[in-house]
Amino acid sequence: MDGFDSNIGVILMAATNRPEVLDPALLRPGRFDRQVLVDRPDKEGRRKILEVHLQKITKVGELDLERLASMTAGMVGADLANLVNEATLLAVRGKQEKVGMAQFEEAVERIVAGLEKKNRLINPKERTIVAYHELGHALVSMSLPDTDPVQKITIVPRGIAALGYTMQLPTEDRYLMSKTELLNKIAVLLGGRAAEQTVLDEISTGAHNDLARATDIARSMILEYGMSDTLGQVYLKGEPKAQFLQPGLSQRGDYSEETSRRIDEEIRKIIDEQYQVALAILQQRRETIERAVQVLLKQEKISGDELKQIMAGDTLTPQNAPPQI
Repeated sequence: MDGFDSNIGVILMAATNRPEVLDPALLRPGRFDRQVLVDRPDKEGRRKILEVHLQKITKVGELDLERLASMTAGMVGADLANLVNEATLLAVRGKQEKVGMAQFEEAVERIVAGLEKKNRLINPKERTIVAYHELGHALVSMSLPDTDPVQKITIVPRGIAALGYTMQLPTEDRYLMSKTELLNKIAVLLGGRAAEQTVLDEISTGAHNDLARATDIARSMILEYGMSDTLGQVYLKGEPKAQFLQPGLSQRGDYSEETSRRIDEEIRKIIDEQYQVALAILQQRRETIERAVQVLLKQEKISGDELKQIMAGDTLTPQNAPPQI
């Protein structure tokens, strides 16, 4: 890079998805010293990207692009192109004349949670546990403020390991989260296990992924966001090391063993407190859980609106059932 004559007018450009593992020598002044961030598209950007891909489809039904853009928060251009392809394939398989919102909603669910595995047989006992578990997530989410809306609860297995799924989709792009919102997220994640303990007086291995995600959030609150009253407004996470051929290595923060012990205590305290929050909510809604689980076991899927009806004490009618694709 030092061998070019400055009068020749050669500009070198490069792209990477892993800037944190680049050799610092590449980023020195005079080399790749100007960095241009190409971030994920916002809601308006996703809507325009969808419009471009939809032009390739000859038969498109009524679509709410604003809602579709809201449902796809965090997706990039490749994800949106794949979404349109998935929706089109679903319409063809279902012998639909046009691609509509039902196909796009199912396509979003496939991308987020994986394919449905209707041929995976689950015994009745495990099926009931999964139903209580997923309703626990949904009811805690609906009972706490500032949580993502619940779109659907299903006990149809998806992907490789998911025996059920509670679908929550943000309605807008978020760039900041408050401490209360993070605590509520943890409570929602622990709602599945709390429901098992509340109703069945027993816990299962189904909360494995929930526990991992809840612990990650709690750890970030302590190490990165300074949200601990005990440890104060300090940043404790070690910075990642950018080493050649050894990406992703990180070093522990520069703190003592005593601080490390207090970090572990703070993480456990957050998890335990939010678990009690979830337990309290579900104990108050015990009757709602029992009514909702009967509907879920029968229909296999219920929407967020249907669950609201059950919470309000209304009786569901056949026309309230979600469309089957």
